[in-house]
Amino acid sequence: MHSTDKLFDMKSTYNIIGVVTVVLLMAACGQSELEKKKAELEKLKTEQVETAGEITKLEKEISKLDTSIKLAEKPKLVVLTPVKTSPFIHYIDLQGKVDAENMAYVTPRGAGGQIRAIYVKQGDNVRKGQLLMKLDDAVTRHQIEQANVQLNLAKTLYERRKNLWDQKIGTEVELLNAKSNVDNIQKQIDLLNEEVGMSNVYAEISGVAEAVTAKVGEFFTPASAAQRGIALINSSNLKVTANVPEAYQTKVHEGTNLLVTLPEDNNKSITTKVSVAGKMIDASTRSFYIEGRIPGNGGFRPGQIAMVRIQDYAVPNAITIPINTIQNDDKGKFVMVALTDKGKKVARKKVVTVGQLYGDTLEVKSGLEAGDVLITDGFQGLYDGQLIITDTK
Repeated sequence: MHSTDKLFDMKSTYNIIGVVTVVLLMAACGQSELEKKKAELEKLKTEQVETAGEITKLEKEISKLDTSIKLAEKPKLVVLTPVKTSPFIHYIDLQGKVDAENMAYVTPRGAGGQIRAIYVKQGDNVRKGQLLMKLDDAVTRHQIEQANVQLNLAKTLYERRKNLWDQKIGTEVELLNAKSNVDNIQKQIDLLNEEVGMSNVYAEISGVAEAVTAKVGEFFTPASAAQRGIALINSSNLKVTANVPEAYQTKVHEGTNLLVTLPEDNNKSITTKVSVAGKMIDASTRSFYIEGRIPGNGGFRPGQIAMVRIQDYAVPNAITIPINTIQNDDKGKFVMVALTDKGKKVARKKVVTVGQLYGDTLEVKSGLEAGDVLITDGFQGLYDGQLIITDTK
């Protein structure tokens, strides 16, 4: 390599190093300048806050020493709701259930017996008087056959005695005994036929076979019918039942309004009245029984849990407020309302007398009137006469 080429390469290298150094120095200077300005801005902001605090402090001190000076009051943002009258209803909330007015367990008319046939299955529609089950009647039918043989013999003997009596042969006692024997055997046969009829088990009501738990071959008796038998439900007439605490015995009676709701069925509701109110207080639950009729076509099903709301108080035109707006002091309960004073909106304290509470709605007996404007948000910490900025709902 020539000496001139080496010299050129060295100069190029020195130039590149110089350029890089200048760039780095400029970047460093630019960065330090930015940080310097940021620090200066933060310092000014801090001084501003401190100055504003000092100014506020001095204004308060001066206003205390010179009463002719009044500080500019900053109004508070609140939400207003006009006071209106509306129906107010108070309920006693209880849990109840839906039952069927007509529900029956199929039972035998006699002592029962072994099941030979079942003519219905679960879910079948059943009419009153329909044959549902057949019990064993073999023994009874055999007894009827024997009794019929005895009856035929007794009738033959009676006819002979009667023929002899017509011919003035024999005694009247013999004729009467023969006739009595025929009558007694006939009565025995009638009883046996009735017993055979008891082996047929019929439906006592129309409805649906809700449960068929009996099986062919089992013994079916009145005592076992509820556990192993056939249950019939007629859901065309339903009722809701509940137990009411004795504290409400003077408020709940026949004719009291009920609101029945199914919480598990999209809060489906229906109104009815108390149709039965128990007269006895249960010693263990300290409650009494009520029921109200509900239609079977309303989508209700026997056994469903229902929310039963018993209406015990109602006012057609009541003034109500949200419960959270009520406040208390040493003079009692009060709310804050909005008024216009010298062209400015101010908060005013109003003492109120309250009545019943249901849910989050409180009845106001006195102290508020329709047309008043209630402060429903931002009322916390307000004082009487304080300026407010309103946001009406």
